[in-house]
Amino acid sequence: MTLLVISPDYASHLYPLATLATAWREAGERVVVATGHATDAVVAQFGYEREHLRLGRGSNPGVIRVEDQPAGEDDSLKGFFAATRLGAVETLAYQARARGDDLLWNAVGVARAVHDVVDRVRPDTVIVDHLAFGARLALVSSGIPHADVVLGHPSALTVGDEVYGYPPAWPRAFDPEPGALADLRRLSEQVRDEFTAQWNAALEELSPGASPSADAFAETGDVLLLNYPAELHEQQRTALLPRHTFLGSAVREEARDEEVQDWLRRGGEPVVYVSLGSFLSARSDVLARIAEALRGLDVRVALASGSTPRDLLGHLPSSWLVREMLPQVTLLRHAALAISHGGNNSVTEALTAGVPLLVMPLSTEQFAGAAAIEQRALGEVLDPNSAGPATIRAAVARLLGSDGPRAAAQLLGESLRDLPGPRRAFTALVDAPAAH
Repeated sequence: MTLLVISPDYASHLYPLATLATAWREAGERVVVATGHATDAVVAQFGYEREHLRLGRGSNPGVIRVEDQPAGEDDSLKGFFAATRLGAVETLAYQARARGDDLLWNAVGVARAVHDVVDRVRPDTVIVDHLAFGARLALVSSGIPHADVVLGHPSALTVGDEVYGYPPAWPRAFDPEPGALADLRRLSEQVRDEFTAQWNAALEELSPGASPSADAFAETGDVLLLNYPAELHEQQRTALLPRHTFLGSAVREEARDEEVQDWLRRGGEPVVYVSLGSFLSARSDVLARIAEALRGLDVRVALASGSTPRDLLGHLPSSWLVREMLPQVTLLRHAALAISHGGNNSVTEALTAGVPLLVMPLSTEQFAGAAAIEQRALGEVLDPNSAGPATIRAAVARLLGSDGPRAAAQLLGESLRDLPGPRRAFTALVDAPAAH
């Protein structure tokens, strides 16, 4: 039996997908990962076979830097980071305008490359990242059964009258101007229609006579897997989803890091873990304000600086652990609080460890995810563009001094650890149709 995992060349996407595949590896099955060169080390770390597959222009081995990206993608990233400084609506509008080139890059070429991979690997089961639209187009056009994995808040898959890129919920810290929201809705609808036309044109070329899509953003695989806790999803929205399985989380095992272990053994004040992820660590101003806020508290800080140079963070106490990349899963197991942008890995790994969150969302479905955390009293949410050090410090002090968020996170964490995501995925797919 062979499992094929199809992932964009981004470590943040491949880690949870590769972790899901560990259930197949432990059952003695063959696992093949199709992705790009930047994440070779991740595939090797898990011990899987690899097939080369380029799904987009960009790549990210763990920390993304503009200067490392190919022509076109570098300018796109610069524009994205600039938009995040303007605000939530401006960021979402920028992402909407870039959507066709981003998510359906070289759609027919990618689809044909996926066909070639499938022909070589001959998988019995296929798992694909929901955002790998070109790969999913290949599978749909060839009638290959597959599981579609949504990483992040489930609003990445639209239901009902939702429009992709327009958040179905906002945290209290955000109060977009109604006119700006109306413009964003119109733009998102326009992009949806243009994107769907792109999808249908590519589908017709790959499979003449195939039924066109009414909304490509609402398309999903034969099996829908949501890498998110069901407890954080509104029941009314859950009822609108196609047949699905909530995986809860896909938390990887990490190699032992002696420097980190030595730091943890020193004990002392509560540990606060800080990371803005592999992309948004470029927001050095936000990381610097977080660092300034934490310097005024009796805490020990583990901070993943990513692409932000250390000298932009100000004075860093000698008791802090600061590196470009840190073993996030390991540190969260010892943390009292996590400060994050609300990315999929940060949220699901923190909650699996039973750690409450201070979320500072910046893009995409992070706003809806942050609203869910706030509604379930699992943490607090701040606007990263307006929250100063004093505001951040006060929120951290509240969360560390309150039993409520910690108790709620620990209760959810117990549930997520009792039935891990890889086991849930394996159970959901064991009876799925073979891929050939």
